[in-house]
Amino acid sequence: MKIVVVGGTGLIGSRLVTRLGAQGHEMVAAAPNTGVDTLTGDGLADALEGASVVIDVSNSPSFEDDAVMRFFDTSTRHLLAGEALAGVAHHVALSVVGADRLPESGYFRAKVAQEHLIERASVPYSIVHATQFFEFVSSIVDAATVDGTVRVAPVWFQPIAGDDVAEAVARIATGPPLNAHVEVAGPERSRMDDFLRRVLAARHDPREVVTDPHARYFGAELSEGTLVPRGDAILAETRYRDWAGRTTVAGISFLP
Repeated sequence: MKIVVVGGTGLIGSRLVTRLGAQGHEMVAAAPNTGVDTLTGDGLADALEGASVVIDVSNSPSFEDDAVMRFFDTSTRHLLAGEALAGVAHHVALSVVGADRLPESGYFRAKVAQEHLIERASVPYSIVHATQFFEFVSSIVDAATVDGTVRVAPVWFQPIAGDDVAEAVARIATGPPLNAHVEVAGPERSRMDDFLRRVLAARHDPREVVTDPHARYFGAELSEGTLVPRGDAILAETRYRDWAGRTTVAGISFLP
């Protein structure tokens, strides 16, 4: 069947295009650099024509509160309206575990607003909530760094490999719509401060990780279970150490 991946040239989107294309599906990688802009609507009707499934893994180019809300609201409205006209049978969206528990964060408020639009639309849907990606651990560290010190709350943390996210999304996208949410997470749960301390030590990064219960995560204060699944979840198999053992950049190992 024809599957359109919005954000199809990014970290998860490119993996979905490759994985589902190998299964014999007709794939469209929809992104501004391929001529499809969901924010303006340019190229969207042509991309959606004849599509059975749309997978939205796009992300806002700006995390500023108003800009990120405008991105997810406008692009999702354009997508859902176009899908209804094209007869799309399944809309799949990638979101974040705990988004509804972080109202202080403009980014997570925007993701929740996106989910509400999907839930109220006429197109059958599935929403996949994923925990933080292994690939974004460095960004989390950098965002938490102030004056050379990494301030992190001692909350539960259960990150997942991007490949495993793509696998879960692909499996859900090729099945019947759930009209519900499903959560996916990595196989190991640890305290975020301990996890990041081990990662930085393994990289010989001199930054000190300071445990601070009030440290903010992208603008929001965390409770113990904010970032991990609340109930049943799909647990991936790839452990961080195994992923990191295969991942080196400029000679730096990512092993914790």
